[in-house]
Amino acid sequence: MSTPTPICFVDTETDGIHPTRRPWEIAMIRRHGEFQAESSFFVDISLSTADPFGLKVGRFYERHPWGRVLSGRDDHDPVASWADEGFKNQIHAAHAVARMTHGAHLIGAVPNFDSEVLATLLREHGILPGWHYHLQDVETLAVGYLRGLGKPVPELPWNSDELMAAIGVEVPTDLVRHTALGDARWAMRVYDKIMG
Repeated sequence: MSTPTPICFVDTETDGIHPTRRPWEIAMIRRHGEFQAESSFFVDISLSTADPFGLKVGRFYERHPWGRVLSGRDDHDPVASWADEGFKNQIHAAHAVARMTHGAHLIGAVPNFDSEVLATLLREHGILPGWHYHLQDVETLAVGYLRGLGKPVPELPWNSDELMAAIGVEVPTDLVRHTALGDARWAMRVYDKIMG
């Protein structure tokens, strides 16, 4: 019996949706057979091209160590404590992504959004993305699942909350939603519900 192909649930929080967007939080859950590992961390980022709305969606100024300093929520020396908060600089983030995603199928909600950001991060540090080029979108899987059951499918554009409720997967709370790990875990629950 052959070993199953690894899969990796991914999500990023970025500084916007523009083509040159940058990740400031990354989460990955790699599954290979019975083995499963989880990694989540904040990333050092320049805000010179950031979109304020993009930062607001993921609550950058509330959650990211540097964002908390800039917003006055933290008044201590951030560099001294960032290592304790799962913080990585750009090169260490690129290495972590390369290791967790190598040879895996990436799975997420609109995974091309995340794969494009991660590919840029890797290539900037001389690393070729090593994941499989077939990305798996849990929203598309959910639509197929609903159609297969003969249930109604929401009109385009799909609302992920409606889709997940329709297949019986609980929608994350506002505190978990738009955190990289919360959304990666959500994608995993959707995938597991559909794939059994």
